[in-house]
Amino acid sequence: MEPGGSSKSQTEPKKRQSKTPRKPKDSVLEQKSPAEFFAENKNIAGFDNPGKCLYTTVRELVENSLDSTESISELPVIEITIEDIEKSKFNSMIGLIDRDRVDEALYDDYETAKAREKRLAKEARAQEIQAKNASVGKKVKEPPASKTMKSRGEASFYKVTCKDNGKGMPHDDIPNMFGRVLSGTKYGLKQTRGKFGLGAKMALIWSKMSTGLPIEISSSMKSQNYISFCRLDIDIHRNIPHVHLHEKRDNKDRWHGAEIQVVIEGNWTTYRSKILHYMRQMAVITPYAEFLFKFVSDASDKNVTIRFARRTDVMPPVPLETKHHPSSVDLLLIKRLIEETPKQNLLQFLQHEFVNIRKAYAERLIGELGPEFSPKMPIKSITSQQIVRVHQLFRQAKFDDPSGDCLSPAGEYNLRLGIIKELHPDMVATYSGSARVFEGHPFIVEAGVSVGGKDVKQGLNIFRFANRIPLLFEQGADVVTRTALKRINWSGYKINQTQDKIGVFVSIVSTKIPFKGTGKEYIGDDITEIASAVKSAIQQCCIQLKTKIVKKIQAREQQERKRSLSMYADNAATAAYNVLEAMEKSQASKKQRYEDKDAEMHKEILTHSTVGKETLRELYEEISAGAITKEMLREKLLQHVEQVDYEMALEYATHSGVSEEPREAIFIQSLEAAEDNFMDLHSPAFVFRLFC
Repeated sequence: MEPGGSSKSQTEPKKRQSKTPRKPKDSVLEQKSPAEFFAENKNIAGFDNPGKCLYTTVRELVENSLDSTESISELPVIEITIEDIEKSKFNSMIGLIDRDRVDEALYDDYETAKAREKRLAKEARAQEIQAKNASVGKKVKEPPASKTMKSRGEASFYKVTCKDNGKGMPHDDIPNMFGRVLSGTKYGLKQTRGKFGLGAKMALIWSKMSTGLPIEISSSMKSQNYISFCRLDIDIHRNIPHVHLHEKRDNKDRWHGAEIQVVIEGNWTTYRSKILHYMRQMAVITPYAEFLFKFVSDASDKNVTIRFARRTDVMPPVPLETKHHPSSVDLLLIKRLIEETPKQNLLQFLQHEFVNIRKAYAERLIGELGPEFSPKMPIKSITSQQIVRVHQLFRQAKFDDPSGDCLSPAGEYNLRLGIIKELHPDMVATYSGSARVFEGHPFIVEAGVSVGGKDVKQGLNIFRFANRIPLLFEQGADVVTRTALKRINWSGYKINQTQDKIGVFVSIVSTKIPFKGTGKEYIGDDITEIASAVKSAIQQCCIQLKTKIVKKIQAREQQERKRSLSMYADNAATAAYNVLEAMEKSQASKKQRYEDKDAEMHKEILTHSTVGKETLRELYEEISAGAITKEMLREKLLQHVEQVDYEMALEYATHSGVSEEPREAIFIQSLEAAEDNFMDLHSPAFVFRLFC
């Protein structure tokens, strides 16, 4: 062995030993329940962060209560309470004992000695600057309060309670109505407030995820002598309710409705304005409802109590379930309808499962399908290829548009009342369009435009509603916002878009609201039918307002003109009297041409004040006798101003067709009478109630 061989072998890097690659694990087919899916993707249902979760929980409970009361034509009385729960109280609720910190440095809000020294030095410098400014007489601002660090794990918890006087729920159905996702009573084709059909189920899932506490439900239906009480949570992996307690209790007060209590993590500070804004807009679109909102905290200065009073007892009709329009169905829906239909043959199926297909038209459609189709063909025997043929014909054939009879808009009367009740505008105009159609679904657009009002900012203030619920988020991309900002020429209607306080209210109701985005908070601008209907409705309101604004401007100009003329009446009367007096005293030796010139000038001025006088000599005689004075001339001039003002107003009324006095909005309280002893006659501006 060579002498250098040993050193070479020592300096030579060692070769890495090759490792056998790991074999990937065999993929296992897994299945998720609907509850588990929504728990992992809670942002889809509007549960993005603790503050948004609190807002969405309030919204879901309020809308459920409105649906429940309206389903039995009961005037809604809804109480919403948000109670702030301190950490110690929350720990006692879940049976957890409070413990003091042992290792302070373990927590993320721990302040090191260096950080504390730096903070104190900064505060000392700020105090020194404040003292120096005060010594030279400069205005001293109060130093901001030092911010206390908050731990990431330090959450805020709230108990949300919603109580109504609605229909209530059957005793045996309560567990499944709250503890099983995608089960409910609102899945038919009709106008509904819900966006996903989750209701309070998502609030229960968030409660399960953030606090682990169950939800409590109290419910009683009309004519029931007991109250159903249920305490439950949800098994998210199996999508079934986990019932803690389910019992019947005495109902001594004969109360009917539902009361729901849920404890969740939230953030009232950041979403306070959104929640109150939602309640205010809900009071606008449902003026027949009475809302009582409370926020309760241990700090009394943070407590909030707001009552949104009822303004009318006229409720919109209950939305009706309708059948599918042939142009709106797809292959899966046709297959499902065939499986669920009780009809025996193809002719009966087409007639009874779809709208706007009469018997004669159904026979024409069957003849167009081909020889393998016949009216008596058993509907259950139709093949997949034949279903495709039916679908193709539905897409190509011509059908009448569906009517809007199944829809339940708020109505001009209620929309106008809601705007007046909450905003107190100087003037308001409303419009309700006729039913239109997109993709086989009917929709109705209602609009209101107000000018002036209480707590209204300058410029455009846009309020959006879909199926009579407020939309507060993602406003910039909404069809209403873009139409109001870009497609309406406000100056053409005598409205200043930047200076005036303008409220734009648009409500869209339909069996299918074409929401965009996962949160379903706005309606896209790409549907021509809806964009056109929104623009037309806003323009109709602006036309009404323009008439009122023009009248107001003319009345103001008339008053200003009258005030200006009246202001100079004294000077004009004095000047005229002085001229006449000087003329009466003038000598006859003055040149005749000057007398003639003055006489012509003053005869024109005093025509109305010297009715019945034919010559200047008679006028001079009256002046010398004291029959004409300055006060008389002033009075005659003021009478002339009044006469001219009246004639101009009459001429305007004749040309514009206005022959009535200005009207004021008058609201009369309803009378207490038997339920079936009156009849309502509806108008956009009022409801006339005739008692029998």
